[in-house]
Amino acid sequence: MRLRALLDSEALGLKLLGGEDELDRTVRGVMTTDLTDPSRYLSGGELVLTGLAWRHGPQDSEPFVRILAAAGVAGLAAGEAELSGTGVPEDLVRACARHRLPLFAVDEDVAFATITEHVVRQVSGERAGDLAAVVERHRRLMSSGPAGGGPDVVLDLLGSDLDLRAWVLSPTGRQIAGTASGAAGGRLPAPLRAQLAGEHLAALRAGRPGPHRVALPAAGGSATYSLFPVGGGRDLRETVLSDWLLAVEADAGEWPPERLDLVHGVTQLIAVERERRDAARSVRRRLAQEVLELVQAGAQPAEIAARLRAAVPVLLPGAGTAPQWQVVVARVEWEVPHGRPGIAGGPVAQAMLEELLAGADPDPAGRIAVAHTGDEAVALVPLAEATPHTGTADPGPAGPRARGAAGSTGPGRGRTGGSGAAAGGTAGGGRTGDGLRAAELLAAVQEPLARGLADDGRLTLGVSAAVHSAEGLRGALEEARHARRVAAARPGSVCAAGHEELASHVLLLPFVPDDVRRAFTARLLDPLRAYDQRHRAGLVETLEAFLDCDGSWTRCAARLHLHVNTLRYRVGRIEQLTGRDLARLEDKLDFFLALRMR
Repeated sequence: MRLRALLDSEALGLKLLGGEDELDRTVRGVMTTDLTDPSRYLSGGELVLTGLAWRHGPQDSEPFVRILAAAGVAGLAAGEAELSGTGVPEDLVRACARHRLPLFAVDEDVAFATITEHVVRQVSGERAGDLAAVVERHRRLMSSGPAGGGPDVVLDLLGSDLDLRAWVLSPTGRQIAGTASGAAGGRLPAPLRAQLAGEHLAALRAGRPGPHRVALPAAGGSATYSLFPVGGGRDLRETVLSDWLLAVEADAGEWPPERLDLVHGVTQLIAVERERRDAARSVRRRLAQEVLELVQAGAQPAEIAARLRAAVPVLLPGAGTAPQWQVVVARVEWEVPHGRPGIAGGPVAQAMLEELLAGADPDPAGRIAVAHTGDEAVALVPLAEATPHTGTADPGPAGPRARGAAGSTGPGRGRTGGSGAAAGGTAGGGRTGDGLRAAELLAAVQEPLARGLADDGRLTLGVSAAVHSAEGLRGALEEARHARRVAAARPGSVCAAGHEELASHVLLLPFVPDDVRRAFTARLLDPLRAYDQRHRAGLVETLEAFLDCDGSWTRCAARLHLHVNTLRYRVGRIEQLTGRDLARLEDKLDFFLALRMR
């Protein structure tokens, strides 16, 4: 706003005392001060309000005004409430005239808060209008091509013009764009991204209208974020797993309608960018679809190899030699309530698998080729020549992988099941020369995805070993599908299995019929459970620890914090109740399988 606009409102009670030629100055903010030297709090363009408490005599006016002029303030308004009707001192009027600083007198009946509120409202409205025009220009640019600069440009405008910090996140919490200001150059911490994505997906599944507001702990208190959906598909179950979200560090519940409309316009602009990126994947999708159809049709290896050679320049530009290939199979399944038809699973799984692979790829370009057939999605993953991992990839929403992060010690523990694979590769699902690992693909994203799938959806994933030629692709596809079936046999809404599990006992356990499973575990474990209920003896816990310690008395006693003699007594009681001998390999194996099949 211009300084002269302040004189248009009688409610402000301002009287111009000097500086008529400078009234076209732009006011960018307002500051109230009675400090002798307020320069460290000034950035230029402010209307400074003062009650003159800094002035003890005529000699104080000149240095005070000189400081304001050097800081580039727009003008000075002095209150008359403390002057007992004597008016603004002449020495202050003369000092402002010398430094060409406009000076206003504030009527004693007008509070500084009234002027502050008026200026802030006017400045914010002008900024919002200017930003809305910029957003519209970017919408037109981005609708016709990539010249608009992407969502980062719009978010930087939100930061510079409206003082809003904002980020675009994927449904798994992967950061797509962010304001340049703030810590780490605009990057949100990975755990915070995952939490925001999870809160957003939970709100969508609960049917709560956006924006979704959430208060999270922060240094020195809490921070409030408003989460705006970035629209896309038609069905909630589809969009919840594929649409981006705009996270703004502010409480949108206190915003006027004009600002809400502006941010909704920004989300529409970001949706255009999302559609543009989806369109850019069409070539890679088509390549994957052609290779998949050739493999499933039993085409000759030479024909498949020719398509793979055509895919290498697109997926790995600059690669001098043919890479290794991995196959990843994903399936998204929904319960169908009341006989209603479900949505097509293949396209949803395709979008979800593309998102998972984008988060796992250290290459920001995300060379992803995913096809879909029926209810499953199939990814063709090129692996460049093995190189040592440098640790530069984004570790994903949950940060570096920890042992067991994907539920690795058994057939699922809780809502988000996982992979029983031994962890390997890079933290958070990065790609190495050994390829992708099932556990790492999901370890960083299980929490937000589980909240999006809620109680009626499941995501299961299978990963093949790497193959070196077209001849191996058919086997890799079957291997990935078989691994996915192993994952599907586990409890939990988000589960994965890798090729390394197909040579382990975990391959067999999920396919044991339920009645056989119950009979086998009951025969071995029910006597121990009954004894534990009566005596609180901890025999089942002791048995599990004993087997985990490979039958070592000293290590098991240390783990359970028992004397070795107490441990021997418990093991003896286990053998007496079950008729088994824990010194025999066969009996150890039976107990081990019974515990795994619980």
